[in-house]
Amino acid sequence: MRLSSATDLPAELRPGYDPQAHGTGIVHLGLGAFARAHLAAATDAALAQAGGDWRILGVSLRSSAPAEELTPQDGLYTLIERDGTGAKARVIGALSGAICSAGDPGPALAAMADAGCRIVTLTVTEKAYGLNRATRGCDPDHPAVAADLAAPDRPQGVLGLIVRALEMRRAGGLAPFTVLCCDNLPENGPLLRGAVIDFARRIYPGLADWIAAETSFPATMVDRITPAPTDATRAEAARLTGAEDLAAVETEPFLQWVIEDSFPLGRPAWEAGGALFVPEVTPYEEMKLRMLNGSHSLLAYAGFHAGHRYVRDVMADPALAALVRRHLSAAAATLAELPGIDLGAYSDALAARFGNPAIAHETFQIAMDGSEKMPQRIFAALPEARSRGVATRSFAFATAAWLRHASGATHDCPPYELRDPRAAELTAAFRGRDAAEIVAAVASMGIAPPGVFADEGFREETQALLADMLARSMTDVIADEARVAAACA
Repeated sequence: MRLSSATDLPAELRPGYDPQAHGTGIVHLGLGAFARAHLAAATDAALAQAGGDWRILGVSLRSSAPAEELTPQDGLYTLIERDGTGAKARVIGALSGAICSAGDPGPALAAMADAGCRIVTLTVTEKAYGLNRATRGCDPDHPAVAADLAAPDRPQGVLGLIVRALEMRRAGGLAPFTVLCCDNLPENGPLLRGAVIDFARRIYPGLADWIAAETSFPATMVDRITPAPTDATRAEAARLTGAEDLAAVETEPFLQWVIEDSFPLGRPAWEAGGALFVPEVTPYEEMKLRMLNGSHSLLAYAGFHAGHRYVRDVMADPALAALVRRHLSAAAATLAELPGIDLGAYSDALAARFGNPAIAHETFQIAMDGSEKMPQRIFAALPEARSRGVATRSFAFATAAWLRHASGATHDCPPYELRDPRAAELTAAFRGRDAAEIVAAVASMGIAPPGVFADEGFREETQALLADMLARSMTDVIADEARVAAACA
């Protein structure tokens, strides 16, 4: 049998509330595995503790698969948490439905414009927004943005959907919903606010002023390692629930969610699910980006080319694990003290999470979109590293590993397809070039702030490490670099 509200579940797996007794208060754009493991899991805990009409209508922007998986299951799915000691599961009831907006945005717009909708949340990855970081507005050349500017009444992209729904609410005399970005990008609230207002001003000038004055865009910081579901995930869900579950997801026990507390129309009691509400998210965001995400990028690029499919395999490699720990220490040294946070303990916790043998998080998956991730994860730490006298070699190693990956060099690994929004440009600039040419090319591409590769010491470190990676196997380079790290410790 397929999992549904009619399934006779064991008491310990059931939601701690009657899902049908709670209305929909949130529309979520981007119904992938992370949203189900993070936002919906925290909302499920909030409903169990405090109730409220806060269930979530999930909207997939492109694929109909999430709706096809969840609709026959009445929105229910199994969340499996794995650590080194085993697996724990519960069935999540926070989703009231799932739809796909591709081709027909009408149902999604109607849900967002409904008076019951008080929050619109998003997990669509940075590249889907169409943001322009330089202008802090929208990018009119982004395919989705360009299409929605041309046909604003039938939007398909994120900005177009939000703006059209807000215009519908304004016309209907309703207050705007809160827009809560749950994607892993720095300043996500302010950046999304600027892009939405800029988009609105291009088609509905009066609406732009209304959004600027009335709509809240809280900043957030999110963290929960969530691998892509596999057949093994679904098999485990079936074993635990006694029913077929095509929407099951698996994740780690850890969940972190730091949110700026600005919700004019109210919010769920997300504290019950582990959320921390603060007046300023930026310090927590910098901690995560530099320590977790920065070390993730380093281990992904170096690990993939050393033959390690999963993050757990990286941490089982003593030499590479030592370089990950070196990076965690270097990144922590660039941060200001954060009340209530022990950076040393956080570093140890991250290393333990990376080594969780139950989580199959692919290095190649983490390695995607490097041109958008490296600026926040690696390059942003360099000015602080220099001002605090922190050695920059680990940052140079991570940068060289990314450049080696972007170059497409396959002298010690099978061929692979570079997954990056600037893949064609990077491939044309890097493939077949030597280290000096690649570093010169990336320095001119606007990916890093001007000061990064103008720093002669950092540039020389990166170039020398990249030359070594292009000449030898990554395994050998890692081994030698681990010896360098040990000598400098």
